Amino acid sequence: MEKKSQERERFSTGLAVFFATLSSAVGLGNIWKFPYLTGNYGGGAFLLIYFICIVLVALPVMISEMYIGRKTRKNPIGAIAAIKSRGPWKIIGYMGILSAFFILFFYSSVAGWVYSYIFKALSGTFANSSYKELDNIFNKTASSPVAPIIWQFVAIIVVASILVLGVKKGIERMTKVLMPVLLILIIICDIRALTLPGAMQGVAFIFKVDFSSITKEVILMALGLSFFKLSLGMGTIITYGSYFTSDNNMIATAGKVAVSDTIVSLLAGIAIFPAVFSFGMTPQQGPGLLFKTIPLVFSKVPFGGVLIVLFFVLSAIAATTAMLSMLEVVVTYFVEEKKVSRRKAVLLCSTIVLVIGTFVTMSQNGANPVSKIKPFGLSLFDFFDQASSNVLLPLGGLLIALFAGYVIDKKDMKTELSNYGELKNKKLIRIYTFLVRYITPVLLFIVFMSMIGVWG
Repeated sequence: MEKKSQERERFSTGLAVFFATLSSAVGLGNIWKFPYLTGNYGGGAFLLIYFICIVLVALPVMISEMYIGRKTRKNPIGAIAAIKSRGPWKIIGYMGILSAFFILFFYSSVAGWVYSYIFKALSGTFANSSYKELDNIFNKTASSPVAPIIWQFVAIIVVASILVLGVKKGIERMTKVLMPVLLILIIICDIRALTLPGAMQGVAFIFKVDFSSITKEVILMALGLSFFKLSLGMGTIITYGSYFTSDNNMIATAGKVAVSDTIVSLLAGIAIFPAVFSFGMTPQQGPGLLFKTIPLVFSKVPFGGVLIVLFFVLSAIAATTAMLSMLEVVVTYFVEEKKVSRRKAVLLCSTIVLVIGTFVTMSQNGANPVSKIKPFGLSLFDFFDQASSNVLLPLGGLLIALFAGYVIDKKDMKTELSNYGELKNKKLIRIYTFLVRYITPVLLFIVFMSMIGVWG
């Protein structure tokens, strides 16, 4: 048993751990989902609730998942079973794998849009385009009968090719090099956006809090986003935690990842909302917000054509690193539990994502019969999005919090989080223990029950 654990790949350094974990959080959720949800749900009010969800809910769950992964050095299902072999707790691992698949079904579609925008930018499609023209370009990108499926296939092939290389040569090498570059590009976009006329309206929209706009739906969406963006409840952090170095400070890593991820989200919002107000748009643009505003902003900048290409190249990188972390969850499960070779596991999981993801992409075309499939009155795209973000991830998080707070041995948890006493973090461990036992599960339970309609 010990021999198998030693042969299992791990990240090489603490920096590799940080970048890999951050890359699972920083993705299109920051530059695509965060801005449009902030726009739809009231700007600063949504942001405030989001921050509270991060501190009281997301961070304790992230630390718990890191502990479970590093302690056991196994995939989500194997990890839970290693700690508690009897009882229903293994459902946490199965839900994580289901969540990862659900998200990949629609996320790979959006990644395909991003990949296609690279080539649109290279061909000069966005040059001197008006907002109406950009709106038409996006609608065609999302709803064309064939092209979106081809680009989705490209995105999945890129991710699969990296995963075949393994943890160090694939995941670690990609995330360590490319994450800092993405940050630089977002900052360049911010600088330009803030110089636009009327830009301060966009900044005010992000940070001004109107308490009257805080509703049950705002709280639910903020919680769902915090889980989606930090890759919680889907087995990703358990899987990446299993690759952590033995001396990693897990509480510090979780804090750094949460702070860094939030900063990137804010930078993305600062890049987009000033442009929204400057060009007379409304913040409630939905998923197409990124694809309409960024080309419009860069088209007004010297060397804007080059910047548009670079931005969508790096957006594709962000999408790719996030997809890597999700697909790695299911790949690791098949390798360790089903004894399939890594190459075959990558091929199998990628095929599943491509087949079902194709139907999700087709659901965006109103003329396609697939668009008539409406589970719970939602398109397939919205169904997989909402089922994962608003149901599976919070429910998975609730079960993880209960598992960490009431099933895992407290002494063992303290020992592991302090790296066998080497770290002087007793106060932080006490705060974490209090939150994960008494605050996090209560909040998750209330929001989840509200979501399924038990409480009004």
